[in-house]
Amino acid sequence: MFIAIPRSLALLACVACLPAVAEEQHYNQIALRAEANSEVARDRMHVTLYTEAQHKEPAKLAAQTTQAINKALQQARQVKGVSVSQGSRSSYPVYEEKGQQITAWRERAELRLESGDFAALSKLTADLMQDLKMGGMHFSVSDSIRQQNEDALLKDAVAAFRARAQLATEALGGSDYKIVSLNLNSGGNYQPEMMRSVSMKSMDAMPTPDVEAGTRQISISADGVIEVQMP
Repeated sequence: MFIAIPRSLALLACVACLPAVAEEQHYNQIALRAEANSEVARDRMHVTLYTEAQHKEPAKLAAQTTQAINKALQQARQVKGVSVSQGSRSSYPVYEEKGQQITAWRERAELRLESGDFAALSKLTADLMQDLKMGGMHFSVSDSIRQQNEDALLKDAVAAFRARAQLATEALGGSDYKIVSLNLNSGGNYQPEMMRSVSMKSMDAMPTPDVEAGTRQISISADGVIEVQMP
């Protein structure tokens, strides 16, 4: 028995049987990278101070630690322009030589200070170190200053990318180019300078140190792909 198949359905069946068309090939595409950067002065100072003590009775040790931190907090809050926060706090047992029996407890608590007024924070740090010890100090660039510099560098990074794209086009003997993709990324070389722990109790007098925060490199990179148009 013969069954007639409509011509339109037959054509559709033939099209479905054809192999998938190969993906379009892209020629003369080049990946490029350009960067613009600048040195920016660090405008924020960070200081970590801590108290650490040991006692046979953990309750008395906790009270002693709390008293020391509260005293420092009250003193720090009096200084205008300084941000104050509590850092980590921990306690652990101290064992005798054989490591089987607890002989005492040791506790440590941190106080963190931050300010753009280096002179005020330096003086406060020196005052607090009469009772506390320094855990570390470093400098950073504030978010607002970093953002301002990144915005200014963005145009420079794009201009540098276009200049490099033009050089690549000329090197290949092309007549022009078009940008296929372009990604802009921010970066920076941030290496905080830490000050080692020191106690001022053993010093008769110590002047407030001069502070040199240094600079940080702010950069914007432009990574992209161009397609060179040949004559």
